[in-house]
Amino acid sequence: MKLRSVFLLLLMVIFHPGIAQDKAKSNELYSKAMIQFRLSRPQEAIKLLNEALSYDTLNYNAYIKRGFVKGSVGDYEGELEDYNTVLNFDSTHVQAYLSRGSAYSKLKKYNFAMADFNKVVMFDSSNYEAYNNRGFVKKALGDFDGACQDWNYSKKMGNKEAIIILKNNHCRK
Repeated sequence: MKLRSVFLLLLMVIFHPGIAQDKAKSNELYSKAMIQFRLSRPQEAIKLLNEALSYDTLNYNAYIKRGFVKGSVGDYEGELEDYNTVLNFDSTHVQAYLSRGSAYSKLKKYNFAMADFNKVVMFDSSNYEAYNNRGFVKKALGDFDGACQDWNYSKKMGNKEAIIILKNNHCRK
């Protein structure tokens, strides 16, 4: 399925040179949006990301970042919508699962968050952020031992933040 999508995209670029220009414009707008976000102008960043997506509806980075920015202003449903869009295009997109899991955690939808963090670990077993986040979900669901196991595993992968998390949560080693 993925090979077919790449092939179709390649054919479109060959026969429609404007597509490459649209991608470049989308990336330019994405870069401008990141500047606006760093300047604490989230609404301007969202506008620019909307425009970027009007040029390239497959700009996954723009959806991920727009979701993040929406979440930063409390629009968690809009945040989820953007991550779901990416996952509808690519059901193996690790960053979309990680971000959506975090959004579900903010909404206290812990079972959905757990499922997403489990997907991240399945696709990328070295993603210590997924273990950290899943640990917090396990703790929220009352699985304190499971939470400590995830944080310890994250620590073993070299995540220094996990050392603090383990200490603050009084986990045994």
